[in-house]
Amino acid sequence: MSDPWPEGVGRFVLPRTDSTNAQAMRLGPTLSGPTWIAAHEQAAGRGRRGREWVMPAGNFAGTLYLRPKGGVAAAAQLSFVAALALYDALGAACGPAARLAIKWPNDVLLNGGKVAGILLESAGTGAETQAVCVGIGVNLAAAPDIGAVETGAVTPVSVKGETGFTVTLEDFLDLLAPAFARWQAQLDTYGFASIRNAWLARAARLGETIIARTGKSETRGIFEGIDDTGALILQTPSGRQVLPAADVFFGG
Repeated sequence: MSDPWPEGVGRFVLPRTDSTNAQAMRLGPTLSGPTWIAAHEQAAGRGRRGREWVMPAGNFAGTLYLRPKGGVAAAAQLSFVAALALYDALGAACGPAARLAIKWPNDVLLNGGKVAGILLESAGTGAETQAVCVGIGVNLAAAPDIGAVETGAVTPVSVKGETGFTVTLEDFLDLLAPAFARWQAQLDTYGFASIRNAWLARAARLGETIIARTGKSETRGIFEGIDDTGALILQTPSGRQVLPAADVFFGG
């Protein structure tokens, strides 16, 4: 049984939209508070770095629209809140036998394959962030074709394929929204250090060799953790490197 829907949080479930993030931005000026916007179909879903997010039928696409306090750095912390919320929601949906982990910065892995991703987009001017859209995609029913995945990336999987469980979009939203509210309350009360520690406890490949790619450069090193801004910390042959943004690949 899921926790009750968080107090003061709105909810829209649409049959179809272009992108839940785009829809949230359009609705934003009319919303009185934080609101989830979910859709059964997305015509133009987006992933990180402008990549297409492929959404087979039966999967989850949803966005939480927020007006956070603080600037860009505070808004970025919501990425880690979202990853922890996704981890909890998937744990409830998949059962105790499922192996879950978080791949930096915020992809969630199920039995070693990518089952969910997060895309944060913000609106504002300069250092002021007026609104944040926390976009979340989850492969509930089916994983996209492996041919649509970048070479070397983690293989996509689905909840149905890995566990045999059928989870509806509405049921998953009922798990995700309370989980996000819990972790956001922890961030507000105890600060990012508590979120960082919880994230590290669930991190994939911590203490192992990974590859971080930024543009055309590639850095291989031991994944030591994340700093107090959420940046990736790698121990490399040439010393310790801190990367605020990168695409992470697993390698030996």
